Amino acid sequence: MRLNSPRMTVIYNACMKASKSLIRDFGEIEKLQVSTKGPGDFVTAADKRTEKIIIEELLKAHPDYGILSEEIGEINKENKEHRWIIDPIDGTLNFLNGIPHFAISVGFEEKGELVCGLIFDPIKNETFFAEKGSGAFFNNSRIRVSKKNKLKNSILATGGPKFNSPKKNNIFQEYIKISNLVDAPIRKFGSAALGMSYVAAGRFDAYWEWELNYWDIAAGIVILKEAGGFIEFIEPGTINSTKRNILTTNSSILDELKAALVKKNIE
Repeated sequence: MRLNSPRMTVIYNACMKASKSLIRDFGEIEKLQVSTKGPGDFVTAADKRTEKIIIEELLKAHPDYGILSEEIGEINKENKEHRWIIDPIDGTLNFLNGIPHFAISVGFEEKGELVCGLIFDPIKNETFFAEKGSGAFFNNSRIRVSKKNKLKNSILATGGPKFNSPKKNNIFQEYIKISNLVDAPIRKFGSAALGMSYVAAGRFDAYWEWELNYWDIAAGIVILKEAGGFIEFIEPGTINSTKRNILTTNSSILDELKAALVKKNIE
């Protein structure tokens, strides 16, 4: 692994330690205690256990650093200079159903700016990471976004439309409408962190999703930018002001795809 700083090493070690427990839990899904946090949004014992291990490791290295994490919320919130952003399992619903497509995501902010991040897929043993100014990497290889310049030749991925859309449109009809609009195949995999990572690695040519939390995308933002990608925060359709609608892609199809999505104003 080409880890360029002590901070990246701390993140990597924390993720590796937490992943051992997560892999064991994935093999025993039926034994997990599951509680409902909201429609389609579950929190599991594995979520909490993974988060606890990561936080313990990060605090061991830097006891005074701030933390924002999906389950526990904020720790040391008075520290505005240094903050870890954690999503212990991005793709929880996949995890709960035995689908091997989820990831641990950890980003790091310095004075409000995201400067490094790591996304680890423990089942496929795939690590995507980046540090500002040092490039983006997949395991030991440098990665770049694709060079596709036409939507019709691209493969796109999304996390939406959502079932709780205020327009209450049929979700399958929505996919057909969007697909016709962009004239390209669309995939839905259920993990924003991996969706952004795949764009950074050139596996997808674009990824968009509505109503994402900061911890869903923090690490992915650094990785994507260091891979030469672009991220747009799109306002139409936003329900909750603390969440964001994002579009990630390369520079060549960004404007065309953004125009199509804004025109459709998908929720």
